Amino acid sequence: MQTHAAVKPARAPLSTNLKALNALYVTQFLSAFADNMSLLVIAGLLTRGGFSAESLALVTMAFFLPYIILAPFVGPFADKYPKSRVLIAGNAVKLLGIVLLLLIDTSGIVWLMLCYFTVGVGAVIYSPAKYGILPELTGTNEELFKANSRIEAYTILAILTGIGGGGAVVAAVPPVYASLVCAALYAISLAMTLRIPRIPGDASIRYAKEALLFYRSAGRLFRHPVTAFSLVGTGAFWMSSAVLRTAVLAWIPAALGYKEGDVRVSLLLATTSIGIIIGAFLAPRLVTLTHFYRSVRFGFIMAVLVLLFPWIHHTGVAIAFLLAVGCMGGVFIVPMNTVLQEEGLRIAGAGKTIAVQNLTENTLMLVGSALYYAAVNYGASISGAIVLQGGLLLLFLVYLGLRIGKVKPEVRQQN
Repeated sequence: MQTHAAVKPARAPLSTNLKALNALYVTQFLSAFADNMSLLVIAGLLTRGGFSAESLALVTMAFFLPYIILAPFVGPFADKYPKSRVLIAGNAVKLLGIVLLLLIDTSGIVWLMLCYFTVGVGAVIYSPAKYGILPELTGTNEELFKANSRIEAYTILAILTGIGGGGAVVAAVPPVYASLVCAALYAISLAMTLRIPRIPGDASIRYAKEALLFYRSAGRLFRHPVTAFSLVGTGAFWMSSAVLRTAVLAWIPAALGYKEGDVRVSLLLATTSIGIIIGAFLAPRLVTLTHFYRSVRFGFIMAVLVLLFPWIHHTGVAIAFLLAVGCMGGVFIVPMNTVLQEEGLRIAGAGKTIAVQNLTENTLMLVGSALYYAAVNYGASISGAIVLQGGLLLLFLVYLGLRIGKVKPEVRQQN
């Protein structure tokens, strides 16, 4: 979320930059791994504490909240100070969240929410700096492109291993030891960040001014047909993904007969991420950017699969459905995301576009999680809540389908 170009000293030797980039990749992997594992640790604590299945939604809502509250400020914060130090600050706050988890009485859900809220604050601080530092550590556009690709690759790998491998750790050891593993990962990630050069930021940045510019940028992006279409599309996708992750964690043991905490639950959940990777790979072959709005078709297929999913009671079929849901979601979101970044760069700048996108997505994830919690809390089954989420996604897709007529002329005009 870069909003200002940092004042850069003479470029460090290439070997130094390579060492710094490698340290960045490692710190990103470890931090993202622990992010995903920490949710499973808390889910295990909720189960052991006898909390209801929908309680995990409350905890995830606490994680989304900092993204909404701090959205106008974290980009300027990352640009005002050396980004390597901002990364350290983000990891330190995440580590604090896990340390709190070790110190508090985990029988109270409010305390668990506070812990995950703290991890969320660290995550929202960390996020813009990990992307914003790349131009400072690379010399050409080609190097920057490769560095961005590697950051994404390490993030995806961390999600898969964090859910699968992290889930295995959580299933094998008591919660206190799983929490210590998370804390160790954040601490090592923080230590690796010390190997990244301290490049000065722009001390002239003022938060009040930047916050005003942020909201003006949000207004411009939502008034433009193409960027508004993409913001709603990506927001709807991540809302559904966040709710389904929470719901499926509770649904798998009940529907497929696994015990609570069984490692196969987290491994099954990871198949959705594998599907998204496959979908992201297929997206350029199935949807052209000049007709990016056609990706809505794949969103409809995803919604139908979500609506059918609760009626499955066979592990093999469930795996196939989770892969298919992820794959359709990947094909749906990649063109939307690409067009949003391209058009957003022209309308509001890359950094503010990412910031507005984060705000939109996390607001919808918070709303979706709240609706899921309310539905189950007032008597709906987990399967019913999944169907409700599928129906909500379908409504967003119908809205997007009705907006295609306004988007097409804009796309033709730009091409």
